Amino acid sequence: MQHNSKDLRDKIKMVHLRPTKQRLALAELLFAQGNRHVTAERLHNEAMDNGVTVSLATIYNNLHQFTSAGLLREVVVDSSRSYFDTNVSPHHHFFHETTGELEDIPGNELNVDNIPALPEGTEISSVDVIVRVTDRRP
Repeated sequence: MQHNSKDLRDKIKMVHLRPTKQRLALAELLFAQGNRHVTAERLHNEAMDNGVTVSLATIYNNLHQFTSAGLLREVVVDSSRSYFDTNVSPHHHFFHETTGELEDIPGNELNVDNIPALPEGTEISSVDVIVRVTDRRP
């Protein structure tokens, strides 16, 4: 889904964030290409390549603000690796260990059964499944 500048400005304002120049530039990089998974470091490199002067700390701050506002979903692959997903609908992921890429699994294509009894006073808010795959060796 393509976004123009006004759409991005409206999208940011709708979640009560200020549409600063840097935030709009980062939103353009994130949302102009349709659904994607990006690390903070990759987004920082893309920003620099596109002439957007921004620190890695600002990238992290904005990614977390977008996530808190519901514009992104954070996918934690392991303790040292997080991706930010522009697809916020319920779904799961394949993680390609060889390439470090994430690939969406539509939410209706995977069933999770036999969930143990929940701790008292809790309810399931979501279930996130990451299926790790590696290339077959010849």
